[in-house]
Amino acid sequence: MPTNSLDDHAVQYMNAAREGLAVQTSAHTATWHFGEELTWAANLDTGTIVFSFSDGVTAPAPIQVVGSYNTADGTFLWGWDHPSVPQDLRKHAVLARQWGEKHRVQAFTSRKVQCTEDDAWGFAATTNRLAQANGVYRGPSDTARFFMTLGEITLARAEA
Repeated sequence: MPTNSLDDHAVQYMNAAREGLAVQTSAHTATWHFGEELTWAANLDTGTIVFSFSDGVTAPAPIQVVGSYNTADGTFLWGWDHPSVPQDLRKHAVLARQWGEKHRVQAFTSRKVQCTEDDAWGFAATTNRLAQANGVYRGPSDTARFFMTLGEITLARAEA
């Protein structure tokens, strides 16, 4: 996303958000092997995601949907107006839209944005920071990449 037309505060905030997300992700990887899961399953009815690992550990967490990136056409569809996202899972995306309105960042206020997947990561990182969430997961599904913020993650071992 071109940043030459954005105010300095917005650019600094987005850069800090990316750095903060990298730190969060590293901490999750080190403590509970985030990124090494065998499977993941998001349930939009319950607003949760569950990561499952080879040792029988599961890591469920509440989610909010930031939006989805379409690899086929290079567009990002914000969760605040996504037809597949229930109203109660749009709260963090709405925060991002409000921030975009305040700072006049059109990419945050346009329902559908032509962008790169790296830009989509930037949108998710900024949303994560605005919501004071616990990280971001990008769930692949065919040509879509669903970006979700994570709430509190709990670890559980399956009963033998």
